[in-house]
Amino acid sequence: MELQQVPDPQIINDTDVLIRMENLGICGSDVHYFTTGRIGSQVVEYPFPVGHEGAGIILETGSAVTNVKQGDRIFVDPAISCGKCDQCLAGRPHTCRNTRFLGCPGQSDGSLSEYIVMPQTCCYPVPDHVSLSEAAFAEPLSIGVYAVKLYGNPLAGKKIGILGSGPIGMSVLLSALADGAERVYITDKIDQRLHIAKESGANWTGNPDREDIVDAIFNHEPLALDVVFECCGKQEAMDQAIQLLKPGGKVMIIGIPEFDHWSFSTDVIRRKELCLQNVRRQNECVQLTLDMIADGRVNVKNLITHHFPFEKTKDAFDLVADYKDGVMKAMIDF
Repeated sequence: MELQQVPDPQIINDTDVLIRMENLGICGSDVHYFTTGRIGSQVVEYPFPVGHEGAGIILETGSAVTNVKQGDRIFVDPAISCGKCDQCLAGRPHTCRNTRFLGCPGQSDGSLSEYIVMPQTCCYPVPDHVSLSEAAFAEPLSIGVYAVKLYGNPLAGKKIGILGSGPIGMSVLLSALADGAERVYITDKIDQRLHIAKESGANWTGNPDREDIVDAIFNHEPLALDVVFECCGKQEAMDQAIQLLKPGGKVMIIGIPEFDHWSFSTDVIRRKELCLQNVRRQNECVQLTLDMIADGRVNVKNLITHHFPFEKTKDAFDLVADYKDGVMKAMIDF
């Protein structure tokens, strides 16, 4: 990774805005590209800027922009959908046939840059009392909000598992608690993350390197769990999820694995009649997420554990890639 000087981006479409980036969170998918150069079929061709969890300030607007103005503090939705394909018209812009996603190879350069240009539809004003680093965290948090919504039932009275308490797992935790989940069991291999999860409201935490997660949770819940959110992209976590669910339960698959194929016990998932539900980014949950941060329904401040200046971005990526210093979310401050 290196820092390059490039020409400033220019507004071309009259509905675009020029944004000065202020804060950008480092996502696990950014790190996948950094360490392996690919996620599935999406392969990086260098040089390529990643980054998609961002917030900034509007510097300039196109002549037809109406929903934001110069000087506005905004969250940047990284997904640019076409609004015309069958998916968009069916209310699924997150699976748009022609989507362009920031920091996604073959689609759009990322927002790991001092200035970017985006359509006005991707800009969400941020209240003055919400910091722009909190606003940047709305990107992973919106995935947690969407995952809870996609589950399909209120979590009130439900007993849930979250496997992996990184930023996505914590986003699910905060969203599930806000939705009224009765008990939340969460796991991770990094004790500092488990400490944050416990402080944030988890009823039980466990480290799979030190104990049998399935046995430990069954000691508390002999009838098993209603839903398990897989948030780390690991096969052993998927195996645990299948065992932990009660008949008729559901696995919400959010984690992005570095391998190409999951494996399941067909006997277990058939006999239990389990449902496997993939979660693809977020669908129309950005404003709800920003509102939840603004009105205090969720608190993301203690999830932002590290700050780096733009010039030290590689140090930040190395930290996140190696899970050093108990990192939860590393934030780039431009």
